[in-house]
Order: sequence, then structure tokens, then C-alpha cells
Amino acid sequence: MRLSAAVTRYLAHKRALGHRFRTEEAVLRAFCKAVGDEPIALIEPGAVRAFLNGNGPVTEYWIKKYRVLSGLYRYALARGLAERVPLPSAIPKPTVPAFVPYIYSHEELKRLLDAVPAACAGRVPIEGNVFKTLLLVLYGAGLRIGEALALRLGDVDPGEACLRVCETKFFKSRLVPLGTDLTGVLSEYLAKRNESHPSAEQASLFCFRDGSPLSQSAARSAFRRLRAHAGVLREGCPRRQPRLHDLRHAAAVHRLIAWYRSGADVQALLPKLATYLGHVDLASTQRYLTLTPELLQQASQRFERYAMEHNDD
Repeated sequence: MRLSAAVTRYLAHKRALGHRFRTEEAVLRAFCKAVGDEPIALIEPGAVRAFLNGNGPVTEYWIKKYRVLSGLYRYALARGLAERVPLPSAIPKPTVPAFVPYIYSHEELKRLLDAVPAACAGRVPIEGNVFKTLLLVLYGAGLRIGEALALRLGDVDPGEACLRVCETKFFKSRLVPLGTDLTGVLSEYLAKRNESHPSAEQASLFCFRDGSPLSQSAARSAFRRLRAHAGVLREGCPRRQPRLHDLRHAAAVHRLIAWYRSGADVQALLPKLATYLGHVDLASTQRYLTLTPELLQQASQRFERYAMEHNDD
């Protein structure tokens, strides 16, 4: 069987089991393009290594590609489509450090919002009020960028102060309660948006100037301009700069810091944060909680109070 046909069957199999497999499909299609549409049983180890290695150092993406191809070949072996696995027997350690999410400070968030008019000026196809509201929703509701851009007008209920997030990363839907400030922002945005764009319930909440749904690529491109205008940068190459998705990471960390400061039972509240973020387990939420100096300070102060109380006993 040709590689492309094997990939198509494998993708159909995984999706029948309930997996989205979007990133994995991109990897597999790139693999097909790189090695050619040869019979899957005849693909040589050298061609596989060339695809895995690419043109740069070993990164986490190398490991991602390896795991995707491993899944494909396990499927092929089990169905007699291949008799061997042409993957390297050992996984090298990445030579580039794993990406560490950037946790924006409140001052940096203000700078980003203040710079929106400059970043959306001229021929930029995104209106300033659209992009600013998107940023506030990403941070204020802790949404993924895909979830925010999939929102329809019917998913927003300012009266009940909540968003309905449908068919998320894990095929789940959830209601996301909103704070008073964000509810007000969305109410004002809707009033202005509906003056010039379609207002049917199925219309996209966030759209381009021409009314078409806003895309992830355009949002990320606008954010790169915004980041430069606001001077929110960190050392390293362009691929390691703060991302739009890091607004979600910042929202989680800032919520944890606020709980520590208020004296709340953080361990009891973490499962609620996981539910709010749409995670399937607590481990996924813990990966969002990057240890920042401010978070470390709050945790240390909590531990010091705990230790002093027990010493007094």
C-alpha cells in the first residue's frame, strides 16, 4: 500500500476513536511530501531520519514527529502493511531547550492593550476593537485561541455573564463564567460589532473588517506586530518570543497568585481551575502553572506561615 493511502486509513482509524489528530495529520502529510508516495513497506530508514532531522537542531518537535510516525508504523505492522519499522531505535535528547511559556506581568498586559491601535492601523485587516476584545477574552476567560475564534454570537450571553465553548480540544463543551469587567467589555463590543457586521446567532464573534471569520494565522501575525509595538520581548530567537497562547498561561498563573494572596485553599481550588480551563485532568493544568518569581514568593510565604503555626504547637 502506498504511503498516502496508509496515512489516510490511519487518520480515519484514529478519528473513529475520537481523536482530532489535526497536528498529527500535518506531520504525516509533511512526511508523505518529504519521502514521496512510495509503498509504506519500502520506505528506507535514511529517508525517515532525514525527515526527522530536518535542517536544524533536535527540538521537542523532532520527538513529536517521531511519536507520530511510531503510531503510524504500529498501525501498519498490526495490519500487515509493513514488516519493519524504519525509525531510529533511540530518541536523541533535544539540543534546544524546551519552550517555556511567557507569563505576562500586569504592566505588560496594559502595554499590549495600549498598543493595539498602532498595531491595527493602516491596511491591517483586523479592527482595533476586535483585536483588543479578543486579547481580553483570551486572558479574562482563559480560552485557547482556537476556542475564542470559534465562538459564535449565540455563544455569548452577557445577561448570564457566560460563554458557551463548544467542541473544544477534547471534544467537550463547557460554560465559562465571566467577570463583571469582561462582561461589560463584551456587551460594548457586541453593540459596536453588530452595527456593521452580520448579527445572526451563527455569525462569528470575531471577524475581519470585511465581516469574514478571523483566522488564527491573522491573529498571530497581528500579535507579533503588537508585541513589537509594546516592546514585550525576551532574549532568544524569534520562535522563542512571547506568544498569543501565553495569555492563557498568564491567566492561570495570575489566578493562582490571587488565591495565595487571599489565603484560599489552593489545592482544593485547582480542580476547579482545571474545569474552567477545559482540561481533562489536573496534570494538564499543572503544566500551565509556570513557576514565576511572584508565584514562588507567594508559595514561600504560605509555607512560612504554615511552618510557624506548627512550630508554635
